[in-house]
Amino acid sequence: MSKKLTTAVAATLVGALGLTACGSSDAAGGKGTTIDLVAYSTPQTAFTSIEKAFEKTPAGKDVKFSESYGPSGDQSRAVEGGQPADFVNFSLESDVTRLVDAKLVDSDWKTQTGHDGIVADSVVVLVVRKGNPKKITGWDDLVKPGIGIVTPNPASSGGARWNTLAAYGHVLANGGTEADAKKYLTEYFKHAVSLPGSARDALTSFTSGNGDVLVSYENEAILAKQKGEDIDYIVPDQTLLIETPAAVTKDAPKAAADFRDFLFTPEAQKDFLASGYRPVIDGITGEVQGANDPANPFPTPKKLLTIAKDFGGWDAAKDKFFDEENGIVTKIQIATGTSE
Repeated sequence: MSKKLTTAVAATLVGALGLTACGSSDAAGGKGTTIDLVAYSTPQTAFTSIEKAFEKTPAGKDVKFSESYGPSGDQSRAVEGGQPADFVNFSLESDVTRLVDAKLVDSDWKTQTGHDGIVADSVVVLVVRKGNPKKITGWDDLVKPGIGIVTPNPASSGGARWNTLAAYGHVLANGGTEADAKKYLTEYFKHAVSLPGSARDALTSFTSGNGDVLVSYENEAILAKQKGEDIDYIVPDQTLLIETPAAVTKDAPKAAADFRDFLFTPEAQKDFLASGYRPVIDGITGEVQGANDPANPFPTPKKLLTIAKDFGGWDAAKDKFFDEENGIVTKIQIATGTSE
């Protein structure tokens, strides 16, 4: 399948999936190179700064960007279906793997940068109303009577899958069994009052007044505080490391690979840091406005789970938890009426 569709068909795909597109498909004046950037919903603020910095480098001269942001799974499926993409940044490795299977991304994409393709990290946190009126301190408080949870839907959102595995994994980290974890997750979804399509939409739902707690990325909570939202957030004692992958497509211009490589420079990583992401290269430090402690923005949780060590990697986790027929989460969502 060709990576490029006509502008009209691509626009139809974007509109049908409810994705956010911005920018122009052609470089200014018809000169230079345009990178079609397709990403999940949350890194837009970071990329806005990083793109400007890249355009000032020799490799970024005369480069422009056409952007599309939306739920990670929907974005990946759109690219598979023909949406133009030179550079992709998704929430889940499996969303990149889909494009490898579709022959759109090289199978060695993880080794092309020396960072396993991960451009920024975060952790799952619990976002609460200012002052924490419900006195939420950890995962067990989420399933107490009267607590309403907001989290994106695992059917479309990569962020939701991180959240769900963090919720499940905290039970195991505390010595519980798989049966205990399934029971907890059932109660978790029974308490869900809003399941939007993306992490960004979930934040909007929460700040609009829905629910008592939002399960989200740490960087989303920090960004919301930077923008003046009346929220606080808790890094649970047991949480999950979020690793966000990026790749270039096979037919992408060289500028796309140059941009990907630029993401691992101190300058770009400092922009990720400023937006609340945990840097993936050593030595990147600084105050982060909006963090609970700006001078020490990224505390180490007592138990930090990882997708590789605790869930066997994304291929195994996808089959076990999110298979469309037999996944643990799929079955629980159907049983609790939260699958739509």
